[in-house]
Amino acid sequence: MNPERILVVNAGSSSLKLRVLGRADEVVGSIDLPPPRGAEDAGEVGEAVAGLGQVDAVGHRIVHGGTAFLGPVRLEERVRTRIAALTSLAPLHQPKALTALDAVTAALPSTPAVASFDTAFHASMPDAASTYALPAPWRQRWDLRRYGFHGLSHAYATRRAGEVLGVPIADLRLVTCHLGAGASLAAVRGGRSVDTTMGFTPLEGLVMATRSGSVDPGLVLWLADHVGMPPAELAATLEHRSGLLGLAGTSDMRAVLVGAEAGEPRMRLALEVYLHRLRASIAAMTASLGGLDAIVFTGGVGERSAPVRAMAADGLGYLGIAIDPARNAADGDGDREIGAAGAAARSLVIASREDVQIAAEVRAVLAKEAGG
Repeated sequence: MNPERILVVNAGSSSLKLRVLGRADEVVGSIDLPPPRGAEDAGEVGEAVAGLGQVDAVGHRIVHGGTAFLGPVRLEERVRTRIAALTSLAPLHQPKALTALDAVTAALPSTPAVASFDTAFHASMPDAASTYALPAPWRQRWDLRRYGFHGLSHAYATRRAGEVLGVPIADLRLVTCHLGAGASLAAVRGGRSVDTTMGFTPLEGLVMATRSGSVDPGLVLWLADHVGMPPAELAATLEHRSGLLGLAGTSDMRAVLVGAEAGEPRMRLALEVYLHRLRASIAAMTASLGGLDAIVFTGGVGERSAPVRAMAADGLGYLGIAIDPARNAADGDGDREIGAAGAAARSLVIASREDVQIAAEVRAVLAKEAGG
């Protein structure tokens, strides 16, 4: 089966994005809704789906696949049940995705549907990168490991980088930087993720808009034991009140940059902490690769903030990274190279297109089913 029109369903924390992609991945229909709260919103989702016209297949973004789903799968009831069983691993995202899945399924009960997982791209990481130094009984009983996230974005950025550079993916060592409200890096060798910054949850790694990124687990234990802070309060603070918001009082990188330029201490500190963690993590990813051919910036901040890209690259010249100021500052939304001429490692800006990656996975699953 080679579907002409694919509906991509992306249920995020603050919106439900519905996109219909044509055969050439052009967007032929688009609607954004608030995230559905339950059965009471199914009718609104159904009306939106009907308004997008006929579709031949559906692709759903699911944040967490655990160890059960290492690639895209055709959706059926047993698959939905297993996805629901993983809710404790992604309590902020999985319920919204399942609610959207149910609403779209009710609207399109006979249309083939595929689940694409944000964790799947990182399932190929070697044990050295995915294993926490915890007792084996813990790891085995509860599947405690580093899963990684933003996999659909990293996978698309990898594929697109090969096209822009004109180099086979098999020959590339990439660090892909998904910088948005959530942020993560991936070390990609030969098209496969070999390391990433997020771990068991999306809290690990870089400083983000409202998430803390990595903190000493002993600090969290100290707050629980000595301050008596309840687990729910700890979780809410690390997830929603930390990161740039905790440092600067705003989660908007644009405001942070303006304030830092004006010399506001909180804003300068927030930017410096953000960049320190980002530079250190880029260097760590190159260590996992054994070298670097190109760095890719994607996501809202990665695509639209020339100052963040420039400052991230500053001090990483020893890795061969050098950004051309004029190319970096040039307006435009197209995928492009921003590196300085002659730099050992090339630098790219790639627009994040999770919808295109999901559509490609839908086609692959349905083609395999059809024996093609």
